[in-house]
Amino acid sequence: MSEKVLLSGNEAIARGAYEAGVHFASAYPGTPSTEILENVAKHYSDVIKCQWSTNEKVAVEVAIGASFGGARTLVTMKHVGVNVAADPLFTLSETGVNGGFVIVSADDPGMHSSQNEQDNRRYAKFAKMALVEPSDSNEAKEFVDYAMSLSEKFDIPVMMRIGTRIAHSKSIVGIGTRKDIPIKDYIPDIPKRVVIPANARVLHKKLEERLAELKEFANSSPLNKIERGDWTRDGKKIGIITSGISYQYAKEVFPDASILKLGSSFPFPDKLAKTFCDSVDEIWIIEENEPFLEEELKLAGLGDKITIGKNKIPICGELNQQIIRESILGEKSRTPNIDLSELPARPPVLCPGCPHRGLFYIAQKMKLHGTTDIGCYTLGVIPPLNQGETCICMGASIGVAFGIGIAQGKEVGKKFLSYIGDSTFLHSGMTELANLVYNKGNGVVCIMDNSTTAMTGHQPHPGTGRTITGEATFKVDYAEIAKALGIKKIVQTNAYDLKEIEEALKETTSIDEPAVIINRGRCILLDWKKLDITPFRVDTEKCTGCGLCLKVGCPSLSKDPDTGKAVIDELLCAGNHCTICAQVCPFDAIVPAE
Repeated sequence: MSEKVLLSGNEAIARGAYEAGVHFASAYPGTPSTEILENVAKHYSDVIKCQWSTNEKVAVEVAIGASFGGARTLVTMKHVGVNVAADPLFTLSETGVNGGFVIVSADDPGMHSSQNEQDNRRYAKFAKMALVEPSDSNEAKEFVDYAMSLSEKFDIPVMMRIGTRIAHSKSIVGIGTRKDIPIKDYIPDIPKRVVIPANARVLHKKLEERLAELKEFANSSPLNKIERGDWTRDGKKIGIITSGISYQYAKEVFPDASILKLGSSFPFPDKLAKTFCDSVDEIWIIEENEPFLEEELKLAGLGDKITIGKNKIPICGELNQQIIRESILGEKSRTPNIDLSELPARPPVLCPGCPHRGLFYIAQKMKLHGTTDIGCYTLGVIPPLNQGETCICMGASIGVAFGIGIAQGKEVGKKFLSYIGDSTFLHSGMTELANLVYNKGNGVVCIMDNSTTAMTGHQPHPGTGRTITGEATFKVDYAEIAKALGIKKIVQTNAYDLKEIEEALKETTSIDEPAVIINRGRCILLDWKKLDITPFRVDTEKCTGCGLCLKVGCPSLSKDPDTGKAVIDELLCAGNHCTICAQVCPFDAIVPAE
C-alpha cells in the first residue's frame, strides 16, 4: 500500500514531475503557479534540473530545446504568462516533441491576483495542444505522468490546466516512486523543426492528422469517465458534463446524478459524449468561466439536450456549491446573510518599510503622473500615494507612458513616470526601453529595484546574483543595460533618501531626453528577522496633528481619533531602517522609541 500524504495541487504537480521521470523544469513565478517550481527545486533538484527564466516565453523556449534534446520537460506559469509564451507554443504543436513536453497553466477565476480571468482551455484548442484538467491534488500528480506519455505518444505538447482552487487546496495524494526514463538521443531533423513555409505547410497537415488520432484516443482515455446515477428532475434523467474543480462542486450538489467527468477535454471525446448523452434526458454543463465544453458538445452535434449551461451558470468569477445551487435550483444561501457593508475596507497596501514608498510619495508631492506594471509597486495606486494611472501587463508601463506622450505631446509625456520592478524590467522592460530610445521618446523610467521578485514570494532573478537553488551566478547591472540601450541620463537613488529622490526626479523630468532612475532598496521582508530595528514613536508634545506623515501611506501610521495626532504601531514600524515618515515630519515629532 502506497504512502499517502496531504499536498496542495502545486506540491502534487511537483511530485508528479518527479515520479514521471521529468528531467527539466522551467518557469517564471506568478500566482497561483509559483509553488510548483519552488517545490521541484526544494525537493527534487537532484534529479530535475530547474530554473527561473527571465519570462514565460524564455521558459518555454528553453523547455522546447530540452524536449528536442530528448528530455521530459515541464514548464509552469500563471494564465497570463501563456500570453507571453504563445509565440513558441503555437509552433511547437506543429514541430512536435522528442521528450514529453507539458505546460501547466494555472488560471485564476475570480482574479484573486490577476488582471483578468482568461480561460486557457481556449489556448489549448487555439494552439492545437492536448488538454488535461485534474480535479484534485491526486489527479494533479497522476496527470503529469499521463500527460508526458500522451505528449510522446502523439508527438504533441500537452497543457495541464488548473485553477487557484486546485493549485492551493490540499487533498490526499498517493506517493509512488520515480520512473527511470532515459533521455532520448538528439537526432537533427530539419524538415520537422525548421518552420519555414515549405516545411510548415507539411507539418500543419501532419498536426491535424495527429489531432484526429488523439481525438479517437480521448474517447477511451482513462481520464474521461462516466459515473452512472439515477437522479431525475421533473421525471427526466439528468446528465451533467463537467471538468476540473467544477466536477467537485457538481458532485457535491448533485451526488446521485449521472456525470461525464472529462479529465482529457481536448480534443473533445465526441463518441464518449454521445454515449453519455444518449443515456439521459437532459444535459447540464457545469464549468467555470468560458462555455468551452458547451461549445464542444454543440460542435459535435450533441447540443439538442442541453438545457443548462451558460444560460444559468455565471461566466464571471469562481464557482462554488452555493452558486450552482442558486443558479440551477433557485435555492438561496443556507448560511445567514450577513450585512458587511458597514465594515471598513481593507485594501492591499505597501508593507511598512517598503522601499517603493519614498519614490511614490515624492512623485505625488511633485504632481507627477505614473504608469505602473505588475508587482508590489502596483499598490502605489492606492491612496494616499495615488501613483499609477494605468496597469496593463508585464512591461507595459514604459510603452504606455511613451504612447501618452505621443498623443499629448512631450511636455505631458515627460510628467509620466514609468514604474517597473527589477524582475519585471528583465522580464519584458528592456525591449520597451530600447523602443523608447530608438523612437526618440522623452520619458523617465523608474526601475524599482528591491532585489527580488517580491509579490510572488521572493523568488530570485538575474538581478539577484543567485539561482533558484541558491547557487551564486552573474548579477545583472541595470545601469549598464540602460546605457547599452542608449540611455545617457542614469541616476541611482537610495530608496529611503527622500531628498536624493526629489533631486533625481527634478533633474530627469527637466531634460529633453529619456532617463532612467534606479531606485535601490531591498525588500524589507527579505531582511526583517536579521535587521536591528528600532521602531519610531510620535512625540505628542511636538506633533501638531497636521497629518502630513499620513500621506506616506504606511500601515504602521494612524490618527488618534481623540487627539487628532499621529500614532505609530511600534510592532509594525520599520523605524531606523526606513525613516520616511521622520523625514516628512516638519516638526521633528517622529523619533526613535526608547
